[in-house]
Amino acid sequence: MNTQTGSKTKAQVWVVENGKMRSRLDQLTTEEPLEIRLAPFQKTVAVTMRTPGADFELAAGFLYSEGVVSRREDIRRISYCVDELVDGEQRHNIVNVELRDGLIPDLQPLERHFYTSSACGVCGKASLEALRLRGCPVIPSGPTVTPEIIYSLPDKLRAAQGIFTATGGLHAAATFNAQGQLLNLHEDVGRHNALDKLIGTALFSEELPLNNCIILVSGRSSFEILQKSTTAGIPIVCSVSAPSSLAVSVAKEFGITLIGFLRGERFNIYTGLQRINAA
Repeated sequence: MNTQTGSKTKAQVWVVENGKMRSRLDQLTTEEPLEIRLAPFQKTVAVTMRTPGADFELAAGFLYSEGVVSRREDIRRISYCVDELVDGEQRHNIVNVELRDGLIPDLQPLERHFYTSSACGVCGKASLEALRLRGCPVIPSGPTVTPEIIYSLPDKLRAAQGIFTATGGLHAAATFNAQGQLLNLHEDVGRHNALDKLIGTALFSEELPLNNCIILVSGRSSFEILQKSTTAGIPIVCSVSAPSSLAVSVAKEFGITLIGFLRGERFNIYTGLQRINAA
């Protein structure tokens, strides 16, 4: 039925239009599981359905968001599985993360991630109290941006979505500076995975925390999007759809400006009004 080509998969479809049927090849977004294992513990800490690509960044961003690592040096090495007992095609669906000597993280909170869907992450099973217990700091004040900068972000995100243009079937997360310039973008079937890829990229380049950045995610802002944004120090979080009630609670407690329903020249501000310089 299909021929997999990384983040995109070819598939035959039948198009029905004006009462007539025709066959053609289409591009689908690839969705496959990614298993994240920690070495030397030989423990699987998460299995997430994701779009292949930037797998190491995804794993690193996930571990940073969950408090397993706090800096680039905590990760000694990331590699794909080389276990001969695992089918060759599946080895690229397993990544091994080797932590630095002496780092013994508390893995119990990760048990909720044993299976994470591409659609909604942990779906609110995590709590606001978990972020408090981790000691996540309140995001510093600033930057201040104009509504015009916020208005411009969705078009910039869409223009940079190469896989979406080909498939029409996945999410994106992007970082922008305070002037609205696109800094980085990742795509994935799961918006939380796309954000983990962004955070992992920033971790590898030693750019965390992202205290002067704006992020825009496609779809809605869930608890998990705000949880990850909080750990990465992101002050302004935008989405094209609505936030959840728990997302608003996280944003309010940790000083994040949360924007939803960003469409055309209109958006709602749910928390952090002081960062938007409007008349």
